[in-house]
Amino acid sequence: MKEFKASTTIHAPAEKIWAILTQVATWPEWDPYCEKIEGRVAPGEKIKAFSKLSPGRAFPVKVTELVPNQKMTWTGGMPLGLFKGVRTFSLTPKGDNTDFTLHEVFSGPMLALIGGSIPDMTDAFQKFVAGLKSRAEGSR
Repeated sequence: MKEFKASTTIHAPAEKIWAILTQVATWPEWDPYCEKIEGRVAPGEKIKAFSKLSPGRAFPVKVTELVPNQKMTWTGGMPLGLFKGVRTFSLTPKGDNTDFTLHEVFSGPMLALIGGSIPDMTDAFQKFVAGLKSRAEGSR
């Protein structure tokens, strides 16, 4: 298993953060590693994510869980679970603030072969979280 995680407390309600998260077309405005996201955030929908970590390459994922204002999960990988990536966006309201966590786990029998080609996403995750925080807190 290989994983990446970043968290922060955002001084904004979960509803506001959720609205920013689910407007994936605007991510390049605040996420410095996002080239673009194609698709619609809805249960069972397919999305293509394009990251500056792998320029020009599409990462197809499926929205496998969507709990408004709480949790969104994207799942991608190879057939038969040979390689799987699961990215979860979690929001936990704390009074006037919201704890936000971005977490991705890679697994499967092919991870030993593919794992070395997965770039270190630590900085990208930290900048995603910081960009989301700035966007949510800056447009009150």
